[in-house]
Amino acid sequence: MIHVKQMKVLGWMTVGATAAMFSVAAQADHHGMQKDIVDTAVEAGQFETLVAAVQAAGLVETLKGEGPFTVFAPTDEAFGALPEGTVASLLEEENRDQLQAILTYHVVPGKIMAEDAMAADSATTVQGQDLTITTMDGSVMIDDATVIQADIETSNGVIHVIDGVLMPE
Repeated sequence: MIHVKQMKVLGWMTVGATAAMFSVAAQADHHGMQKDIVDTAVEAGQFETLVAAVQAAGLVETLKGEGPFTVFAPTDEAFGALPEGTVASLLEEENRDQLQAILTYHVVPGKIMAEDAMAADSATTVQGQDLTITTMDGSVMIDDATVIQADIETSNGVIHVIDGVLMPE
């Protein structure tokens, strides 16, 4: 179990470019409101594959909905590390159910900030299966992916950036 002090260190450890992208994306718009999960991901510029997958799966309106949601968001690099052809195959219409299952495995109902997640050892996803939450070498792990940026607040939840694509069993 990680102590609150360790959590605070982890929550603020970021790659400079990632932090800069999200600080811009999460800023209030001209109406003084935060962007929703989808708009924040689009503006960040490092989630093009995730956004395309959310669109192909028909989940845009859900993730733009009231929420709140906690999204463990894989970067484009994370999707790029999958075996060649995997993403293209998942984006095909006949694989929509499988794509929806994978994407909803990255979403937990409710707004779970990193400090709360670290106090747990698992979280039940919208897909229905549990994610395993552990710490390893000072990093928070969600299944086999590492959280590389935590607590990006949006108008309808929170995004935690991860370095891998989570696959349900």
